[in-house]
Amino acid sequence: MKKALTFVIPVRHQANARDWNKLKSNLAATVKSIAAQQSSDWKAIIVANRGADLPALPNGVEVKWVDFEPNPLHEQGGVDKETFYEAVRLDKGRRILAGMLHAGPMQHVMVVDDDDFISNKLAALAAAQPQANGWFIREGYVWGDGSNYVYRFVDFSKLCGTCYLIRADLYELPASFEEASDEYVKRMLGSHIFIRDFLEKSGKPLAPVPFVGAVYRVGHVGSHSKSTSVFKQYFPRWLVKRPFELLRRLRRLSFISPSMRSEYFGE
Repeated sequence: MKKALTFVIPVRHQANARDWNKLKSNLAATVKSIAAQQSSDWKAIIVANRGADLPALPNGVEVKWVDFEPNPLHEQGGVDKETFYEAVRLDKGRRILAGMLHAGPMQHVMVVDDDDFISNKLAALAAAQPQANGWFIREGYVWGDGSNYVYRFVDFSKLCGTCYLIRADLYELPASFEEASDEYVKRMLGSHIFIRDFLEKSGKPLAPVPFVGAVYRVGHVGSHSKSTSVFKQYFPRWLVKRPFELLRRLRRLSFISPSMRSEYFGE
């Protein structure tokens, strides 16, 4: 049965994980966040290599097992940045494609990175507007792993890959995995930085999610982005010389309230 919103969570090959236990713990928290949706009109597909040790999964979450080889360029070392990014895009995109093809008919689809969190209102948003092109998350929170604070970030879709809900037919999925070119996989699926412009130019623009839509986890050992903590990233020492900018940023900093824990962390 087609659900209003299908979440696809690509998980890297276990040989590419710096700390599989941490990845597993992060994935469990991400799945808990997804399963807290206010609407039951959703399903989720984790794409993982056969043999991976995954956490216990709630109802509505299934696994698409794959047999992809490890990404030989999962760490940037000895190659330029773009070569590294292209390798990550291809590996991630292939996993997303496998998950989408496994899902069958879909209304809207959202790719969720295996360490992020989402608002529990997203499935209801998709269910209420089945013909909409989709949405981008304009505002989201940045959360330092283990912190009690979040930083509200505007233009979130340019920062974090967990940022789009897109009507499935707009992906123009191939009939089979083998029919997909590497270029299609990298540009349409493996990165969040290309598809919004593609849809704009195709006359199928995305609308902004009308609430703070997701939480980007930073500052943990498994992050591809090598992101640092919120305070190091947004409150460098030089801000003391720019009090107005410091005040502006402080206004974006929030203590994680019980309602936020419920909406984003499923607690």
